[in-house]
Amino acid sequence: MDEYVGGIATNYMTNENMLKRGLELLTWLEEDLEKVGAEDYHQLMRAWELKHRALTSQCVTEHTLFREETRWPGYYYRGDHMKLDDDNWHCLTVSRRDPKTGKFTMEKVPVYHIVDENEKKKAS
Repeated sequence: MDEYVGGIATNYMTNENMLKRGLELLTWLEEDLEKVGAEDYHQLMRAWELKHRALTSQCVTEHTLFREETRWPGYYYRGDHMKLDDDNWHCLTVSRRDPKTGKFTMEKVPVYHIVDENEKKKAS
């Protein structure tokens, strides 16, 4: 995650090729995790935790790949899409993962602000 999805090792910078490589490596890890074992309940808990962390990492990577912009301050810079793009990406990203195939479907959904932006500016 640190090297491919925009962690501290890369100054939070990533791009499409790095994200795709990260997903490839996470797929390998997922295959390996199918064979993980445990000798006691503590190890079993740690094994499940590792499996869920890998799934969460895959989800974060899929979302970062889907959003073709840099959303900073936040989590990452996209070197191939360096600007904040509110015209196209001022939205929420919703994903669904098919448990059988492991494939994600992604979509944009609108953001509904509780406080109107004009009212927020007046209060400042």
